[in-house]
Amino acid sequence: MSDTLELSPDDDAIPRALQWLEGIAEREGWPPKTAFGLTLSLDEALANVVSYAFDPPPGGGAPPAIALEYRRDGSRVEVELRDNGRAYDPTGNPAAPLVTNMDDAEIGGHGVRLMRHYLHDLAYKREAGWNCLTLVMETAP
Repeated sequence: MSDTLELSPDDDAIPRALQWLEGIAEREGWPPKTAFGLTLSLDEALANVVSYAFDPPPGGGAPPAIALEYRRDGSRVEVELRDNGRAYDPTGNPAAPLVTNMDDAEIGGHGVRLMRHYLHDLAYKREAGWNCLTLVMETAP
């Protein structure tokens, strides 16, 4: 089974994507941990893409685009997030250090830590001008 969703990087992108994913979770009866982990991870990844991946559109260039694809193979659930924004590999940066109080916390890097906590795998590749970030969870068969 495969489902796809195409988005523009605007204010509606994240709510539309999360509604799309919640519909899939409901339809397939995902366990709450799977639904929560993938929803939180997709929210974080999309927020970064919408906020940072695109410069103002150059004249004549391809319009900014985001595409989501859901795949399931047995107990393996994947959501691939593709965008044609500037190249960026979130898996290549170390997660922000853990702190014991909010005064020591730094901005940035915490979303990747959350994604790595909930996901079983987080993979990135750049293909033909597109960033491809794959979020993977294993569910009970």
